[in-house]
Amino acid sequence: MSQLSVPTSTTAKRRTVDPEPTEGTGGGLTIDVSEVGERLWRIFTSMRTALILMLGLAILGLIGTLLVQVPAGVQSDPQAYTAWLDTVRPKYGGWTTPMEMLQFFSIFSSIWFKGIIVLLTTSILACSVNRFRGLWKTAVRPRTRMTAVFFDRAPHSATIDVAVAADVAVTDVTRTFKSHHYRTVVERDGDEVSVYADRFRWAPFGTLMAHISLVLILVGALVGSTWGFKNTEFAVPVGSTVPVGNGTGLSVMAKSFNDSYYANGAPSDYVADLVLYKDGQQVAAQAVRVNEPLGYGDVTFYQAFFGAATDVSVKDASGATLYSQGVPLLYTADNGTRRVGQFLLPQQGLTVLVVSAASGEIDPAIKPGMVQLEVYKTGAGGGQPIDTQIVSQGKPIQMAGLTFTFDRERQFTGLMVAKDPGVIFVFGGALLLVVGLFLVFFFPSRRIWTRIVPGPSGSEVRVGATTRHDATFGPDFQKIVGEMELSLAGKSGN
Repeated sequence: MSQLSVPTSTTAKRRTVDPEPTEGTGGGLTIDVSEVGERLWRIFTSMRTALILMLGLAILGLIGTLLVQVPAGVQSDPQAYTAWLDTVRPKYGGWTTPMEMLQFFSIFSSIWFKGIIVLLTTSILACSVNRFRGLWKTAVRPRTRMTAVFFDRAPHSATIDVAVAADVAVTDVTRTFKSHHYRTVVERDGDEVSVYADRFRWAPFGTLMAHISLVLILVGALVGSTWGFKNTEFAVPVGSTVPVGNGTGLSVMAKSFNDSYYANGAPSDYVADLVLYKDGQQVAAQAVRVNEPLGYGDVTFYQAFFGAATDVSVKDASGATLYSQGVPLLYTADNGTRRVGQFLLPQQGLTVLVVSAASGEIDPAIKPGMVQLEVYKTGAGGGQPIDTQIVSQGKPIQMAGLTFTFDRERQFTGLMVAKDPGVIFVFGGALLLVVGLFLVFFFPSRRIWTRIVPGPSGSEVRVGATTRHDATFGPDFQKIVGEMELSLAGKSGN
């Protein structure tokens, strides 16, 4: 028996073996970069992505509103930050440490807040680029021809039968559109003629401007939270100089503070005479009122509140002065019957609370001319004080191996100190948003298609248009169609 031979080059299926990967190429999973990029593009241009990110931003904003936020300048000082955590630990208990680790006490400068802003900005930019293509094509290379189905189903449509040639109809239709300030594009396809007309073709870019404005506002928020700060509890006792911190090199001295009141007891005016120093050199001086802030560079000082302060001095065993400054009594305690302030002795690892009776309150333990001093170990987590004593004005006492003296009572001026390098982006974004909305609402884009075909006794003119959120377009469309009918009827009579 003879053996049948089959040419393998034409009919037989041969199994091919992939060559071994060459050195340096690897034999693992191959990632198609273009496919990954396309998937990311689809994710960032998705409306669902934008909504999820905006929801996340809203949740973080709610957390930042409901939870106490660390004052500006405190977080950069480890000892001050530890002492501040001790003040909020009684309120949040065992949740304090987890919330601190999650940056819930500094939510607007947290990695979560900045990360969502970056992602949301990227999403808006991607959507803007995606939308730009369509808007540009519509404005520069619009679709000029529509099928008969479009004219049958268009929300605004009309059919005009006239006893004139198609060329005459085209001339009249074009003239009518131009009299209403429409741009026209004429396209011929055999006997059929299409006339495309639009007005305010650039107005849809207003929506794009609104998108870009949101990007600018988000960038401003990101820049402000990264390189700016806002301290709403910056208190300066009269006669004291307090550093601003936050890398500004600025410090503020309050030379005096005066407040006046109406007959009903409401404050009518309060003014602080401030001197501003930069690296120890005076750079500005101004009487600051509520509506008359002091500005230096990109840092602004606003008059916000005022209250009582106490001058306290602390010396060590050798007589060296460790602390001598006014302590603003910023906080309330015991249902508002006492005012509390605090200061740090960082070298000794101590936090000192200064307690006084609130204005108008009678405290049997802390009489006029006295304050209560409480000394704690810094970072003790709100534990028991090392020592507590009531101190009379001008009489030194010994506490924790140091000498404390309550020198006198003073006032303090409370300032809001703000540095926001991102404000220029926010203002620019707000302006762009106004312009964009103005274009969209006051200059609505209008597009009308006309199809002219020869008929048995002249021409058939079909007009159609679609609109969105433009309540005034209907009457204008009817007016244009009416003018076309009159003009074409006149030509028919000739």
